[in-house]
Amino acid sequence: MHSRSSGNAVLVATLVALAPTGARAQAIGRGFDLERVGRLDSAAAFYLSAVRDNPTNLPALLGLERVLPQLGGRYQLLPLVQRAVARDSASGALRGLLVRTYVALDLADSAAAVVGRWARHRPDDEEPYRELAVALSDRHSNEEARQVLLAGRKALGQPAAFALELAALAEQTGDWEAAAREWGVEVTTAPAQAQTAVARLAEAPAEQRERIVRRLTARDASSPAARLAAELVLGWRDPARAWTIFEATLDTPSVETAYSLRRFADLAGAPGTPAAWRVRALALSRFADMVPEGLAVRARADAAQAFLEAGDAAQARAQLARVAGDSAAPFEVRRRAQATLIRALIVADRLDSAVAELARARDRLTGDDLLALHLALARARIRRGDLARADSALGNDSSMEALTVQGWLALYHGDLQRARDLFRSAGPYAGGSREATERTEMMALLERIPGARLPAFGEALLTLARGDSAVAVRALRQAADQLTAEHGREDVLLLAGRICERLGPQGEATAALLFDEVVRNGGTGAAPPAAELAWAELLLRQGHNESAVQHLEHLILAYVGSAVVPEARRRLDQAKGAIPKS
Repeated sequence: MHSRSSGNAVLVATLVALAPTGARAQAIGRGFDLERVGRLDSAAAFYLSAVRDNPTNLPALLGLERVLPQLGGRYQLLPLVQRAVARDSASGALRGLLVRTYVALDLADSAAAVVGRWARHRPDDEEPYRELAVALSDRHSNEEARQVLLAGRKALGQPAAFALELAALAEQTGDWEAAAREWGVEVTTAPAQAQTAVARLAEAPAEQRERIVRRLTARDASSPAARLAAELVLGWRDPARAWTIFEATLDTPSVETAYSLRRFADLAGAPGTPAAWRVRALALSRFADMVPEGLAVRARADAAQAFLEAGDAAQARAQLARVAGDSAAPFEVRRRAQATLIRALIVADRLDSAVAELARARDRLTGDDLLALHLALARARIRRGDLARADSALGNDSSMEALTVQGWLALYHGDLQRARDLFRSAGPYAGGSREATERTEMMALLERIPGARLPAFGEALLTLARGDSAVAVRALRQAADQLTAEHGREDVLLLAGRICERLGPQGEATAALLFDEVVRNGGTGAAPPAAELAWAELLLRQGHNESAVQHLEHLILAYVGSAVVPEARRRLDQAKGAIPKS
């Protein structure tokens, strides 16, 4: 009884005999179409017909390389390829096909002999060694492939030869240190490969990362290899160490160094953390020292912005002073630098200096610049508790953003009615999403308080705005005592409880008492269900899941129409999923 492989081989031979000899032009395209639809036997017939007409027809031979193994006719390919190489021994593509065929048939010695003759004929060519290594790797003979590449590197006398292939082999076997060594070699000779090297090495397991960094920063490592390590460390969320590694490579300024600095600075800005912003600023500052003045002023302006994001107003001012005072710098760059310098002074709480600088630069700033800076000054005055000067900083500005600040100023003065009116005039979209959310929540609370004025409430909120949360909570509780359950008392207590949650363990304990008081007092407003949800979430964070479940179930049953019920259901599912079943 014949095997299926034998039967397929016979079928192929029969089809070849029946195929027309004039199929040269259409054989390859037609054969590929047959391959694509799964008619492998017919595809093989067309390819074989083409090879019969032209023994060195490479596309047809490559088609047979794909098809014959699937038909059990792998051995039929060998004599065809041998004949092709005998007719055209100079073709590297045909020699490569012969090497792959020998390896596929487990005839490694024959493959090595072909490579040896090929290498003697083309002593400076990498391709013989690469073809054999790839063929061996495809057969999962990775160590043999590695040895072939190392032998080829030695024979060629090129220490950087086959770095990409050796790196890939090392990655496949989990030898990430060896992969790092080869990538270090590759980026040294081909800096454009740095992005690919980072992407590949970044996939290394966490426990292998330190070995990679040590290899790339060893004493004999090149600057491009060390910069590769720096980019990896940056991606692994250690920007300070990344900059230390990168900075050590900056001894000799060059075009390549400047390009690498710019790339590193751009990468450093991605995480958006203060530490990452600082590293971006440092890199841009060094970049500015290496490039022509036109590029330098823009880099210094960007560095100043990054320093500001990192919270280092002093360094930001130092960068900006150079840009703003440079009469040769483009006007737009100086304008942006001037606005950022004033912002830096505000962040550093040097408000009088910011006001003076704003007065000097007013003619060079746009309307949007002026609006943003006046708002920033007003908010800074509020943080100082200087409401009068905060109000004067806004002047006659009637923008939506200014109306929101004026609304908060009215609220801090205890003028609830004016705050309501101003918040409504500003609308729901002024400012950022967080600011809009806070304003909307405050408007909802103010609707629960019918009076026009409540100075104690305004003073409590001003204390909170100035950063003294603990004192603000006491003041809010005192303000709540001036209200009734029907007219905002529970809402103010709920606000106090939410502030307490952020004050550590002692604050959480006080928050729980406040939430408990609001829930026990009950009422028809939104505060009781919101307080019970906040209480349950606090219990979940503390690991008291069973108690949280009781509160969530009570909330869902007692306040069916509340807007917080969907969130309570979601939290209930989470809480029940975290409780071990008995």
